[in-house]
Amino acid sequence: MAKFYITTPIYYVNDRPHIGHAYTTIAADVLARFHRLLGDEVFYLTGTDEHGIKVAQAAQKNGLEPAQFADEQSAKFQLAWDSLNISNDDFIRTTEKRHEQGVTKFLNKLKNAKTPLGNDAVYEGEYEGLYCVGCESYKTENDLVDGKCPDHNLEPKILKEKNWFFKLSDFGQELKNKITDGSYNILPESRKNEVLGLIQTGLQDVAISRQTVDWGIPIPWDKKQTIYVWIEALINYLSALDYPQGDKFKKFWPADYHLMAKDILKFHAVIWPAMLLSVGVALPKVIFAHGFFTIDGQKMSKTLGNVIDPVEIAERYGVDAVRYFLLSEFSFGQDGDVSVEKFKSRYNTFLANGLGNVVARVLTLVESHPAKNQTLDSTPQKIVEEVWQKYQQAMIDLQFDRAIGEIWRLLAWMDNYIQETKPWELAKTQPEKLVTILADLTETIRHLGWLLYPIMPTISETILDSLGVLADEEKEGFDQIKKWGRLTDHTKIKKPAILFPRI
Repeated sequence: MAKFYITTPIYYVNDRPHIGHAYTTIAADVLARFHRLLGDEVFYLTGTDEHGIKVAQAAQKNGLEPAQFADEQSAKFQLAWDSLNISNDDFIRTTEKRHEQGVTKFLNKLKNAKTPLGNDAVYEGEYEGLYCVGCESYKTENDLVDGKCPDHNLEPKILKEKNWFFKLSDFGQELKNKITDGSYNILPESRKNEVLGLIQTGLQDVAISRQTVDWGIPIPWDKKQTIYVWIEALINYLSALDYPQGDKFKKFWPADYHLMAKDILKFHAVIWPAMLLSVGVALPKVIFAHGFFTIDGQKMSKTLGNVIDPVEIAERYGVDAVRYFLLSEFSFGQDGDVSVEKFKSRYNTFLANGLGNVVARVLTLVESHPAKNQTLDSTPQKIVEEVWQKYQQAMIDLQFDRAIGEIWRLLAWMDNYIQETKPWELAKTQPEKLVTILADLTETIRHLGWLLYPIMPTISETILDSLGVLADEEKEGFDQIKKWGRLTDHTKIKKPAILFPRI
């Protein structure tokens, strides 16, 4: 049994969950479910980042202590992921003792490490630079647009502090070698080129501590300073596995996928691998940075009031509809635009009139004309096998829109097949032919149910339960799921309730 370890970034608790957080989390969930379907042993990690100055300021604004504020905000994320049917195996909080212990062990190793050029990996120094409070990170002039942080539209402050630093500048050539020889992959290709370009311009050392931030984990050897929130947050991927001696660490590391939005690519594709190289820990296999949302062509902004709450939209349209819409609208990795009106249109066209209608039509006929030991045609089998092949490759490539496209291609074939054969007219004139046609369609729906499982798990389970096959096939595994002709007894099939009520 292969292992599969996938992570989202841990989300900052200074604000509530929004559709961008949900996008990353749902994508990771789809991959986790797909690999479970393949029979892999999966560990799916998400969580919340709860230290740093922004959290302390948000807590003060709300009249709370930072720890109490973090508790309340972290619970909102956990509830949101439960509402969206996220199947994470762990949820780590950076205020947990296990995280602090893992961070302390990692930092102590980093303090004693050497760079590829033989220098101390960590040193004490003083730095003056441009600091964006919104990002909680230093910026260079090249990072700014018209003198402002492009992500927060704020002019950074000039900050001067005595801190502990990580000598990132010594790792440029080593990181370039690791990227080009495939030791770790950065996807999509455009992000890889972006990182290589960043390395080419020359890396700057980064602060790993702050002397003016109380809400954080102390530097192990200098209790007057706290660990810089970004450095601490990255280590969650190890601390959740009980680094360095835990059984989970030995089983699941290195991560197969770190998923994130493109604004935090540098931290994950440059700083994090350099830190891991310093302490002798294997690099993650793939770092995948997806694009940003716009809402009706505009950047998502609390000021504009266009921030979409994923829980609210799921309550209105259904969880699986939200999962489908976010992953089908544009290619994972690219920027894309969404809107509630577009969502409603896609819902009625593709889900209510498409998927829901085809399943209901077929299973209504089967319920009225049940049979056993039917003869199956080879034509639908070939189509289903081709769909499975292309679907699997699309999922492996993280092209969820392509995978969904294959599902819809199968639906379109079924719809055409129904129109051509007119099974409702065969009950009296050609009952034997009707049995074969319904057997073909029902077996196709069984495959459709499993193809839907990673993307729309609740609808998938409803369809498979109505066929009476879910428990048996889950137990028997992927090879049995993909076999053609597994469903031979239609006498217990019941049409499910309406899958997608029209809006």
